[in-house]
Amino acid sequence: MIRVLISDKLSPEAIKLLQDSPEFEVDVGQDFLRQIEVYDALLIRSQTKANAQLISKASKLKMIGRAGVGLDNVDQEAAKSRSIEVFNTPQGNLVSTAEHTIALLMALVRHIPQATTSMKQGKWEKSEFVGTELRDKTLGVIGLGRVGQIVADLAKGLRMKVIAHDPVVKSPLNVPLKELYAESDFITIHVPLTAQTQNLVANKAFEQMKDGVKLLHAARGGIVDEAALLQALKSGKVSGAALDVFKEEPPLEGDQLVSHPNVICTPHLAASTHEAQKKVGLELIERTKSFFSVI
Repeated sequence: MIRVLISDKLSPEAIKLLQDSPEFEVDVGQDFLRQIEVYDALLIRSQTKANAQLISKASKLKMIGRAGVGLDNVDQEAAKSRSIEVFNTPQGNLVSTAEHTIALLMALVRHIPQATTSMKQGKWEKSEFVGTELRDKTLGVIGLGRVGQIVADLAKGLRMKVIAHDPVVKSPLNVPLKELYAESDFITIHVPLTAQTQNLVANKAFEQMKDGVKLLHAARGGIVDEAALLQALKSGKVSGAALDVFKEEPPLEGDQLVSHPNVICTPHLAASTHEAQKKVGLELIERTKSFFSVI
């Protein structure tokens, strides 16, 4: 019998698919992490931190699977040292993440959250929330991976001019990063969090940007230097920001970025659609079943 722990929330369809397989015994919930040493597989999302300490206790563990894009909550070196297979499911939430980015863009330029709050307070402040059209504006896309490419295509559909920077992907959209900063009316970030991208967008980057630029960030916390962004907002260099991710999640109560009047934010929702949750869950289960059929 193969014992599997699903410690984070997966779609009910995905869980049932594994539970209905007679070769697997499945436990669901964070509480079971206290007995991680009895499991052959650990299936997670972003809540569980598969760090070196947890992995050191997982004496039987053969694989860690993460539903979604990114593996920054898994200590891959610790897993490798124990010959534990690690994989994610990057395909299932691509559209969801890209669409959320465009939703943030729309909400930011039309002041939708602020206007909604105003009306719920019984006000009618039409002149306070004059927006900006997106047509003919320049969107700079940092990272032309799967999500970045979808965002670029959606922005083109809005008749925006799209430029990009990605040192790995060959594309006619590519320009030097300095040029992207200087030319973009809006900048959106779609790179993984690595040693090379940590604090990629910091003071020097903001200095190179167009005055009044607006920033979208739905990738990973830590890529944007939040202190530098706050200073850029205060100075007016950045006229608005839409954030779905933060270095510390959830942010501390009273966080100055969250409370800034020119910032709109969501609690890491980019991949949170019913369709994406189902897709990444089912993909994770299929990969888990495939893994144990070949070892």
